[in-house]
Amino acid sequence: MGTAKAGTPVDAAATSRKGAGWRGIPSGIWALGFVSMLMDVSSEMIHALLPLYMVTVLGASTLAVGIIEGIAEATASITKIFSGALSDWLGKRKLLAVLGYGLAALTKPIFPLASTLDWMVAARFIDRIGKGIRGAPRDALVADIAPPELRGASFGLRQSLDTIGAFLGPLLAIALMWLTADHFPTVFWVAVVPALLSVVVLLVFVREPERKDGARPVRMPLRRSELARLGASYWWIVGIAAVFTLSRFSEAFLILRAQSLDLPLAMVPAVLVLMALAYSLSAYPVGVLSDRMNRVGILIAGLLLLVFADVVLAFSTGMASLAVGVVLWGLHMGFTQGLLATLVADVAPADLRGTAFGMFNLVTGLALLAASVLAGALWDAIGPEATFLAGAAFASVTIVGLLAVRGRIGAKA
Repeated sequence: MGTAKAGTPVDAAATSRKGAGWRGIPSGIWALGFVSMLMDVSSEMIHALLPLYMVTVLGASTLAVGIIEGIAEATASITKIFSGALSDWLGKRKLLAVLGYGLAALTKPIFPLASTLDWMVAARFIDRIGKGIRGAPRDALVADIAPPELRGASFGLRQSLDTIGAFLGPLLAIALMWLTADHFPTVFWVAVVPALLSVVVLLVFVREPERKDGARPVRMPLRRSELARLGASYWWIVGIAAVFTLSRFSEAFLILRAQSLDLPLAMVPAVLVLMALAYSLSAYPVGVLSDRMNRVGILIAGLLLLVFADVVLAFSTGMASLAVGVVLWGLHMGFTQGLLATLVADVAPADLRGTAFGMFNLVTGLALLAASVLAGALWDAIGPEATFLAGAAFASVTIVGLLAVRGRIGAKA
């Protein structure tokens, strides 16, 4: 399932697509990217303000924010394993993607209507269930549509468009907070519109490839014998990603770090704008680069960026150092997130891609839960320095692990 090695014959169409760059990427990948972008505009308008809303308006503690964020993301990840396996069993990915995006869109009005922490937590969890339903089938759909020789570029493009939404959302949140004198519910109501548009784009512009004639049916994707078919390279990737995820807790802590340095309330979402801008500008070029050179070497570079980001954020004393740390954090995301998805697509059998992405997201989601709870506990007990230095330590351990197992992760590693 890996990308063709140097010297391996490839057909003329493949060579033409690779030479065409971004123009060779199928329209379905672009459409999925715009779907992700619109939903991220909506989600990040809310997410950019939600930690502050929970702490300053609803009276939650920092530890509670960490627990809520961690459990919410873990809920999404647990859901992904079942939706991914179901997409393999049905041989249909788009149906589940529509269901997931639709559920997330329908829950957005709960945020402006919620008057207690319980309602806010319920809305956050339901929204993450929608993310869980769509996540693995969507990633498997990208792998199904993308030409193998443009797989890294395709995942990078989708990730870049997704992350454009991740900085447009906070930017809109800043503008609306300024226009409405910090009225959170108004921002939450506006966020409903792009969520609904994302579902429309998915329904109209994304076409799912037909399953090939004679393709092996997958009856029980989560059965041990099927999981064993994923192979040793896949499980090494999952293990490394789990340790890595312990080092990259929820971005909510970037927002709280900005608040701890006395950034004005209406400007706090600028942290996510800056991070997402660095992320979106780097994800596609890194994806293209990964189609041409060693993927694990690029992943190690991304981890080094995270180590530097954590150290800078741990010792930040003003806005300049905060901005440097946030940009480095965004660059590490651009260097790693699409690349990890590409590595999974490289090694997973085509008929088990949904299950492979689902299991990958389950394991990393549970790691994110642990990371966010630990980050919140360290913050409350010691301070933000301890939170970010612990992240740097886990990232360093991941680099050592990658160097030790890089030969076991497939041809492009």
